[in-house]
Amino acid sequence: MKIDYHKSFTKDYKKIDFKIRDKFKEKLRLFIKNPLLKELENHSLKWEYLWKRSINITWDFRAIFIEKSQWRYEFIEFIRIWTHSKLYK
Repeated sequence: MKIDYHKSFTKDYKKIDFKIRDKFKEKLRLFIKNPLLKELENHSLKWEYLWKRSINITWDFRAIFIEKSQWRYEFIEFIRIWTHSKLYK
């Protein structure tokens, strides 16, 4: 699995608390091992984020990503990380 980060993700990431950053790193390790792990609650999105997916970082924070290859979970680009309420206005 190849992982990349969009500039909007990087910008968001710099603004969030270090505890959330650590939690993201922990969830990313799980995601790399098994993207469909129940704990991640990996799910597809609608509306503004159509064709994108989300994983839970904490009870409130989400990381949104897009699959950039035809093979499932071969190339992932994380595009946003923020609270549920801010992402899905």
